[in-house]
Amino acid sequence: MTRLRSLLFMLWLYGSMAFFAIVMSPLLLWRPAALQVVRWWAGAVLFGARVIVGIKVEFRGLEHRPDGPALIAGKHLSMLDTIAPFVALSQTCYVLKKELIYLPFLGWFAWRTRMVAVKREDAAKALKGMVVACRDRLKEGRQILIFPEGTRSNIGDDATYKPGVAALYRDLDVPCHLLATNSGQFWPGHGIDRKPGTVVFEFLPPLPAGLKRGELMTQMKAQLEAASARLVEENR
Repeated sequence: MTRLRSLLFMLWLYGSMAFFAIVMSPLLLWRPAALQVVRWWAGAVLFGARVIVGIKVEFRGLEHRPDGPALIAGKHLSMLDTIAPFVALSQTCYVLKKELIYLPFLGWFAWRTRMVAVKREDAAKALKGMVVACRDRLKEGRQILIFPEGTRSNIGDDATYKPGVAALYRDLDVPCHLLATNSGQFWPGHGIDRKPGTVVFEFLPPLPAGLKRGELMTQMKAQLEAASARLVEENR
């Protein structure tokens, strides 16, 4: 039954993506409207997750959620981490792999909503371009969400946090908000099976601007890992 429900949900996930991209395509011509379309789609995905496979999504720590332009570092365990924040944040802007821009439907959304696409093969050039693009997005009032691990990890892994977030933090000179989650507990990063349960996304108190690189990376990893592990334990 779990496999069947998971397969039905995958049809809902990608079918809704195609539906919104095609039916709402006129709105994709205007970025603010395109971002609203993505938020509607994200809401549809969370609805499908709850009804079809029994995954409920809860947001905590909303008193720490940024309302204006901000830098957010998030724990990355699942595809859900790239969907759910659209519901909680008004101007989400992801830092993502450039290859995703070329995917059907998903790439259209990413391109029209001005996500920051990074070509990771050319590390130095990519880092410089990422900083410039993120600075522009902050001026637009966007909330830049980056996953310091660079890719999805598994629950319990000793995750490696990459330095790109430190470069953004230094050059943008803004506080770094933190977003913990247990998403991979019920929506794993790999495979199609989804399990019923409660996925929590929790905004933590932000780290202030001006920390040294080592201090930033140490505090960021410690707080994100501890909070995410706590959420996993709460939902066992």
